[in-house]
Amino acid sequence: MLRNTWISALMVIVACPSGAQAPATPAASKVATAAPSTTTTPVQRADSTPKGKLKNPYKDSNKAIVDAGAKLFGGASCSGCHGGTGGGGICPPLANGVWIYGGDDDTLFRLITYGSQTLLSRGYIRTGLENVVAPMPAMGGAIATDDDLWRILTFIRAQYHGPAECKFGCPAEGGGR
Repeated sequence: MLRNTWISALMVIVACPSGAQAPATPAASKVATAAPSTTTTPVQRADSTPKGKLKNPYKDSNKAIVDAGAKLFGGASCSGCHGGTGGGGICPPLANGVWIYGGDDDTLFRLITYGSQTLLSRGYIRTGLENVVAPMPAMGGAIATDDDLWRILTFIRAQYHGPAECKFGCPAEGGGR
């Protein structure tokens, strides 16, 4: 018994030479790696990534991420303009298949981060028309991390009910680029 305890302790030291604690169980390991640890702001991420290269690391089939995104969506006041589930309000719906600037991850991340005026000034164009269109304010300073923004976008994707072929941007859009 003592020998097994000593071997387990040695394995922790070898596996974690920095002195960090190893996860107690495999489940703890999965939780620890489920979300990237980041302090990068959306603006920093958008500014440092070439156009067209931002890709959401999450899938809208991940209920925990979608639920976290829903809370962030409400907390960042997105629902005040776009409705509680992204169905629209004083601003366009986010779930109907009409992407004003393109529906790909890169375009949506930058639109939310920079706002529509800056997005247009960076060479993106309007590709869709919607009945309710107000300028999108820059929210990159209101959302703490790029990971939080990816979670919000995952929630938005989970609410989508438009044409299946347009969920990530309609083929004719070209991603707004």
